[in-house]
Amino acid sequence: MENCKALPVATKSLTIGTDEISSKNEEYALGFSGHFKRSHIKLGVNLPSMRVLGIDCGSEYTGYGVVEETPERKLVCHVNGAIKLKSGTPMAAKLEKIFADLTAIITQHQPEIVAIEDVFYAVNVKTALKLGQVRGVAMLAASTSGLQVAEYSPLSIKSAVVGYGRADKFQVQQMVTRLLNLPAAPEPTDASDALAIAICHIHTSATNNRYAAVTR
Repeated sequence: MENCKALPVATKSLTIGTDEISSKNEEYALGFSGHFKRSHIKLGVNLPSMRVLGIDCGSEYTGYGVVEETPERKLVCHVNGAIKLKSGTPMAAKLEKIFADLTAIITQHQPEIVAIEDVFYAVNVKTALKLGQVRGVAMLAASTSGLQVAEYSPLSIKSAVVGYGRADKFQVQQMVTRLLNLPAAPEPTDASDALAIAICHIHTSATNNRYAAVTR
């Protein structure tokens, strides 16, 4: 089940300073030519680490990924993958499996919070209903384990990870691989989406902490 481990080399820090993705190769990989910058505000304090379980809900594949930001502000992937649900399986059995597998992941990897994608509007009402059921089970697994759940819109997740709210799945997958310094892109894309959700929460929390520090 474990598709990623912390690597001995330094991963990308959440505060990358004023680094820009400016090379032509990276612009091609990301699919846009805008500059990608992050602030480098120094708080002068050693913030505690944070471990987040990101969940990408789906009726066929539910992606998951546990990402930790260390006190040195490095991002480390502990595990990622997808819960595959067999086609034709009754929905109740699918939901039971999702709940059991997510609970096991939480027990094994001990995240401090769970982050999931916010509700969105789907053209297919039946699909939207199924996704809503999966989201409910994912939130139940978190709550049963004593964890809070943070919700983020697809636009917010892509903006936080790629720097572009309309990025496609390939662009998200490539940036997740880069930020976590993974030896290979997470597969399936549901797994990389889950990692992106976890990274989004870490980025958002860091931004909120900086804002709170400078407004005291």
